[in-house]
Amino acid sequence: MKIIPVPIRSDNYMYLLAEDGSSTGSKPKAFIIDPADPDALGKFQKVDNNVEIVGILTTHHHEDHAGGNSIIAKALPSIAIYGGQPANGPPQVEAVNKVVKDRDTIKLGDAITITCLATPCHTQDSICYYVTEGDQKAVFTGDTLFQGGCGRFFEGTPEEMDTSLSYLGTLPDETIVYNGHEYTKGNLKFAKTVDPSNDALSRLQQLCDSNEITTGKSTIGDEKEWNVFMRLDSEPVLKATGETEKAKVMGKLREMKNAM
Repeated sequence: MKIIPVPIRSDNYMYLLAEDGSSTGSKPKAFIIDPADPDALGKFQKVDNNVEIVGILTTHHHEDHAGGNSIIAKALPSIAIYGGQPANGPPQVEAVNKVVKDRDTIKLGDAITITCLATPCHTQDSICYYVTEGDQKAVFTGDTLFQGGCGRFFEGTPEEMDTSLSYLGTLPDETIVYNGHEYTKGNLKFAKTVDPSNDALSRLQQLCDSNEITTGKSTIGDEKEWNVFMRLDSEPVLKATGETEKAKVMGKLREMKNAM
């Protein structure tokens, strides 16, 4: 499989997820992920014009992730637009026509399998997409998990974010993380105030120093080592927050990060 990040706005990412080739001789099939840009199709055609875009994977309903869905639906009327919905409400994702829930699976071509993971908190319809082909593993986390951080709790609770990040933490350690925003430098700065003696942060620093685009440069295993929001039981995080219960630790960490 092929994954191409496309930066938009000041710090957003949308992605092209495509087959490496097609067994039928036709164009490889592709999904767009979080096409917030009104000219998303034009941008992806410049990146790779040799694919057939057959679907959109939307991680949540916020305009900076789903804002281009309707425009693409008008240009490609048969396109499948996937997205989640709140547990107790109707779908909110723009132009969604394929509502998915936790553990639903989607196929892209013959070899790529996409497993939907419900991760409510940032929004109640947040869905992460775990993608596999052979030994290749990747997860598109939207605004739930970032390199070194997590999303704000706009529609959820600290307990929900802990549950969602712990859920992502059950994925294989080698799973590559592709998130919704380029927040890594800020997350590193915050981590150094909370967990300064963590040797793993030197690797995160090197990642920031060597890459303008950091998405796709870390794994779930890395995040469990350097992401303070996935290290709620660690002594430095407990000391920094002054809390002992996981939900309270998570809530305090988010308050501290918001205040930076």
